[in-house]
Amino acid sequence: MFNEWFGLLFAIINFTLVLTMYRVFGKTGLFVWIGFSTVMANLQVVKTIEMFGLTATLGNAMYGTAFLVTDILNEKYGKEEAKKAVWLGFFTLLSMTLIMQMVLLFKPHETDFAQEPLSTLFSILPRIAAGSLAAYLVSQFTDVYIFTYLKKKFPKDGQFWIRNNGSTMISQLLDTLVFTSIAFLGVFPMEEWIQIFITTYLLKFIVAILDTPFGYIAKRFPVKD
Repeated sequence: MFNEWFGLLFAIINFTLVLTMYRVFGKTGLFVWIGFSTVMANLQVVKTIEMFGLTATLGNAMYGTAFLVTDILNEKYGKEEAKKAVWLGFFTLLSMTLIMQMVLLFKPHETDFAQEPLSTLFSILPRIAAGSLAAYLVSQFTDVYIFTYLKKKFPKDGQFWIRNNGSTMISQLLDTLVFTSIAFLGVFPMEEWIQIFITTYLLKFIVAILDTPFGYIAKRFPVKD
C-alpha cells in the first residue's frame, strides 16, 4: 500500500504548492504553474507504477493541478484568462518537446554520460507529447467551457464543488481516452492498455475530488494580478 498512501501525500503536496504559488505571486503564479505542470506531468508519465493492483502511470497528480489552476482562473478572473492559461501550457509543452529533440541531435563528447539517459527519457517523448498535446487541448478547453456553463447554472460560492468536480471529471475522461490511445495503443498489449486507461482515470477521479478543498481555499485569497 506504499504507492497508494505516498500518492495521497504526493497529491496534497502538489496542491499545496499551487496555493503557495497563488498566494505569493497571484495570477502570475498560476500562469507559471501551468507551464511547469505540463512539462513535469509529461516527464513523470513515462514511469509506470502499480496502484490498487493495476498498472498506472505517474503524472496524474501533477496534471490534475493544471485543471485546478484553470478552474481557479475561471472562477476568479473569467473564462478568457483560463483559456489563455490553456494555450500557455500547450506552447510550453510544445517548446520543451522541440528543444529536447534538438538537444539529442548534438554529438556527445566521448566522456559524456548524459546522452544515453536523456535519450532513454526523451526519445519516447514525441509520441507521449503528441498524445498529451491533443488530450490537453481537448480536455482543458472542455473543462473551461463546462465550468463556465456550470457556473451559470450553479453560481453560488457553496456550489463551487459542483463546478469544479463536474467540469474536471468529464474533461479528464476525455483526456484519458485521447492520451492513452495515442501514447500507448500498440506499445502495450490491449489488456495492459485497458488497465492503464481504467487506473489512470480512477486516479484522476480521486485527484479531482482531492483538489476541491484547495479550490475553496484559493477562493478566499484576495484577487491580485
